[in-house]
Amino acid sequence: MATALLFSGQGSQYQGMGEKIYNENPAAYEKIFEAGSDILGFDLKNTMFTADMAELSRTAVSQPVIFTMSLLCAEKFKNENGDFGAVAGHSLGEYAALVISGAVNLETGFELIKNRAMCMEKAAVKNGGKMAAVMSADVALIESVCEEITKGGDYVTPVNYNSKQQTVIAGSESGIAKASEKLTASGVKRVIPLAVAAAFHSEFMKEAAEEFKGLISGVEFKIPEKKFYSNVTGGLLTDFSDIHDILSRHICSPVRFTSELAAMQADGFDNYVECGPGKTLVGLVKKTLDDVTASAMDA
Repeated sequence: MATALLFSGQGSQYQGMGEKIYNENPAAYEKIFEAGSDILGFDLKNTMFTADMAELSRTAVSQPVIFTMSLLCAEKFKNENGDFGAVAGHSLGEYAALVISGAVNLETGFELIKNRAMCMEKAAVKNGGKMAAVMSADVALIESVCEEITKGGDYVTPVNYNSKQQTVIAGSESGIAKASEKLTASGVKRVIPLAVAAAFHSEFMKEAAEEFKGLISGVEFKIPEKKFYSNVTGGLLTDFSDIHDILSRHICSPVRFTSELAAMQADGFDNYVECGPGKTLVGLVKKTLDDVTASAMDA
């Protein structure tokens, strides 16, 4: 079997995450917590193990702790002699994928995620916004409804193509409300509001993308040692010469996760292992691909 590692996105955090894995072999994971705490400026281990959900849900905290949990899971996978040939992340999961693929080292990964979280939290506080999950296989309908409402003056757009049955939309509060009403009237049975305080991966994050690009302009990236699949392109990324621009655009561009999964399967990957909190991506894989296996390290 050809294995690809998948790295979890924002919203997957939970209280006490990582403690079970850490206690299995503290020496194997201590370097991750030490590097992260030094760069982030707070006790990463204590935050992950003891913070409440209110604290863990702050963008400036949630992104680093999910990133860390993803690294812990990947380290556990490797320690158990797991072999893999590709990586892909869902939204912020791409940063754990960059580290595990060898594109950047551990310390640089923490610097990247610290700056990304900071930029996005500033934009979230300033611009707000809402998100909702549309449970429908009719992607064309979702896209046309969003386009129609945006043309009418209330911004809303598809931002996460998660599975054959789920597309997440983001935008203004009025845009989400109008899209939800119109989609329901068009026969969509479920539109689920998400408990977020911002419209991530939309134009509401444009300022964050621009600021982030300036902050990472001096960061050096290596060619990954494993195949790297991109949210922005929805396929295998082979040219890293423009990676600073790609990571900047990633903040306000749709997550084309279904396209990534299709590309990985077409390239022969038939075993998917989620590294991060929970097993959300396992569910998305099973709903999107046939004739593959999927499991989670955080089981």
